Amino acid sequence: MSHVITLIPGDGIGPEVTESVVRIFKAAGLDIEWERHDAGVIAFDKTKETLPIALLDSIKRNKVALKGPVTTPIGQGFTSVNVGLRKALDLYANLRPVRNLPGVTSRYTDVDLVIVRENTEDLYAGLEHEVVPGVVESIKIITERASTNIARFAFEHARTFNRKKVTAIHKANIMKLSDGLFLQSCRNVAREFIDIPYDERIVDAACMHLVMHPEKLDVLVLPNLYGDIVSDLCAGLVGGLGVVPGANFGREAAVFEAVHGSAPDIALKNLANPTALLLSALMMLDHIGERATAAKIRAALDSVLMKGAVRTRDLGGEASTTEFTDAICREVQA
Repeated sequence: MSHVITLIPGDGIGPEVTESVVRIFKAAGLDIEWERHDAGVIAFDKTKETLPIALLDSIKRNKVALKGPVTTPIGQGFTSVNVGLRKALDLYANLRPVRNLPGVTSRYTDVDLVIVRENTEDLYAGLEHEVVPGVVESIKIITERASTNIARFAFEHARTFNRKKVTAIHKANIMKLSDGLFLQSCRNVAREFIDIPYDERIVDAACMHLVMHPEKLDVLVLPNLYGDIVSDLCAGLVGGLGVVPGANFGREAAVFEAVHGSAPDIALKNLANPTALLLSALMMLDHIGERATAAKIRAALDSVLMKGAVRTRDLGGEASTTEFTDAICREVQA
């Protein structure tokens, strides 16, 4: 099959890791036409827009995109491109599978979690204002519609992939109206999926259980802010953000992305680990029906990691981005 896919290289290490994925896909014999578009500071320098209309139109037309990391200024500058992209395309569900990779040392073994994060509202709605000097108010938005949508996404994912259980994560003991609405929406959807066990955990207790007994949890469904925090916590269980994929789904499009940052301190030094973006891209291949090729590339990545001779520095080796990519390409073509 041939495919046209929007490619957002991003900035920092983004162009390096996206080029790695493009090379690996080419080595695997995939027929892909990449429509390249900039976002963030690079796009702003060219068009005075951080999310150019041409980029959004490309994703709407192609229905799928692969995105490298894009820098978000802290405390000033433009708002998050990631958040803006999700809002503009109504990518309401963030999906992050978290599992151990062969040969990658971590604090835990046999971790197999799925984080399902609501992507469009909560405190990430960005509704903030200064009440009086020295006092800022940030508004948390929780709606029945969004909460119901993300709960149904979590249960449907659990059913499709034969997961064991869905757990709703909340703070409804304190935020009785906002998190209470999220929790009630999850309960309502759970009644439609009586074949799938369902339970609930308060977010702080859930974090404790995750670092004590991650094997006791399975599919977690969370509002936006908790989902952001907990998904990074879970990445730490298996080796960090450099080995965990991510995807954003809407009804009309899907964007697959690395979950780590742009790491400007190592940009252009040929040191970045492309594994997270590659795993995200393999989720993308599954999504577009290229499952056999995705499995072939996964096997090649697993083989390189298991052999251990070629590893990037974050995984305890000395290999460059290029050397690591070359090793995977050789395995794919073996």
